[in-house]
Amino acid sequence: MATLTLNSPGTTARSPWAGFALRRTWRLVVSLAALVTAAFAMIHLIPGDPVRTALGTTADPALIAARRHSLGLDQPLLKQYGDFVGHLLHGRLGDSIGAQMPVSEIISSRLPATLQIAVPAFVLILLLAIPVGMTAAVLTKDGRRRRGELAFTGVTGFLGAVPEFLLAVGLIAAFAVAWPVFPVASRGGMDSYVLPVLALTVVPAATLSRIVRVETLRVLGEDYMRTARAKRLPARLRYLRHALPNLLTSSLTLGGLLFSSLLAGTVLVENVFAWPGLGTTIVQAITEKDYPLVQGVVLVYGAAALLITFAVDVAVAVADPQSTVRGS
Repeated sequence: MATLTLNSPGTTARSPWAGFALRRTWRLVVSLAALVTAAFAMIHLIPGDPVRTALGTTADPALIAARRHSLGLDQPLLKQYGDFVGHLLHGRLGDSIGAQMPVSEIISSRLPATLQIAVPAFVLILLLAIPVGMTAAVLTKDGRRRRGELAFTGVTGFLGAVPEFLLAVGLIAAFAVAWPVFPVASRGGMDSYVLPVLALTVVPAATLSRIVRVETLRVLGEDYMRTARAKRLPARLRYLRHALPNLLTSSLTLGGLLFSSLLAGTVLVENVFAWPGLGTTIVQAITEKDYPLVQGVVLVYGAAALLITFAVDVAVAVADPQSTVRGS
């Protein structure tokens, strides 16, 4: 490979990968440290006493003092930060003010419900957006089927602009009230998963399909695709063997960003469907001013987004090694 020019006899072909791994790992560590610091500062930036705010102004001062002591809020700030980081390293996120139980237990009991709709939605987005976007590009390339192109861009543009909570309400009105096929809310049988998953799927799938169409049109104009057509290769081989692999880099990157946004979108969708996940948990914690619980959920969402971004970087590097060797 031309980009693997060796500067010295001791240089190995794996050194660019080692540098890539170190850079990405360092960025992840720094980002996680910033997230932890921001989550710690959240409670201390709240005006007034968070414990008094959570328990109410009429709460017994002795109870407030005891709760502040149990949360470590009566300690010096640096010691609080050190204890906070130390507890995180041992998997402890503090105690909920309202539930009076470890935050980690609450999160571990609610996280599976969030993943049960976020992961299927993510898979469904990729299964819908990539084939639809590629098909639209193939059918409308070189200015053909202008009406089809306008219909595609119009429909996907409209669906991509619909707020997720409004889409969720519309799905309930259509398929749970007017046409009672699925449950209105809460988690029960398999049919209760359909509407929440669809509410998380439609908007990102419409947006991604538009991007995939543009990327496919770019790939179809490359020299290697013209060569494949000149060799009269079957369409199946041209699109699946030559075009699709070259879409993986952008699709993986956008897919990772979409999954991160899905986690945030679950907050709205879960509350519309009364889904017992982290989304309803954080809204309830904010309403009840349970700041340790809010802090813990924010940490989980933030860490998940950072880890997903890190995983996407690695996946893109595997799919496109040359970009990694060039020092991406």
